[in-house]
Amino acid sequence: MRNILKITAGLFIGCSLFSCADHQGPRRPISHSEGSFLTESVERNKKLVAGEEAKIDSIIKSHPEIKYIASDKGYWYYYQNQDSISKITPVRGDVVNYTYEIQDLDGNVIYSEVQLQPQVYHIDKENIIMGLRHGIKLMKASEKVTFLFPSHMAYGYLGDNKRIGRNEPLLYTVTLNKIEKSTN
Repeated sequence: MRNILKITAGLFIGCSLFSCADHQGPRRPISHSEGSFLTESVERNKKLVAGEEAKIDSIIKSHPEIKYIASDKGYWYYYQNQDSISKITPVRGDVVNYTYEIQDLDGNVIYSEVQLQPQVYHIDKENIIMGLRHGIKLMKASEKVTFLFPSHMAYGYLGDNKRIGRNEPLLYTVTLNKIEKSTN
């Protein structure tokens, strides 16, 4: 029995030494990409954004009576009801209450204000779509603003897995009902 243990131990040590001597270095990927996927993806996204911006531009031009404002974040908006007296807009940590409706760019209601119900949002502390996160911070209490969001500022390439499709630019009409200033 002792001999079997010695032989087994010898084989184990020998195999261990042999496997260490046969070290191959880091494994390399089997296929080597020349960056073509990334280049194609960038081009595809540029075309998508250009197409969405052309459609938004068409909407803006078809309503010359409305004064659209181009944001520095890549979306457009106009005031349906603007407060020209107050200077108070929400900042990080404030809590806002708002209602909104979502439409496609053809004006079809995707989600009505009744379906979405009033929302409470802690500014910059909760996850909402990027366009709305930025847009709400432009608003004062009692203002109503319509936003034109390209898909990358809304639900992006995934949609919402319900009614909003992939890469769908959206029209949001938002009413900011109340701002509760943070005590911090």
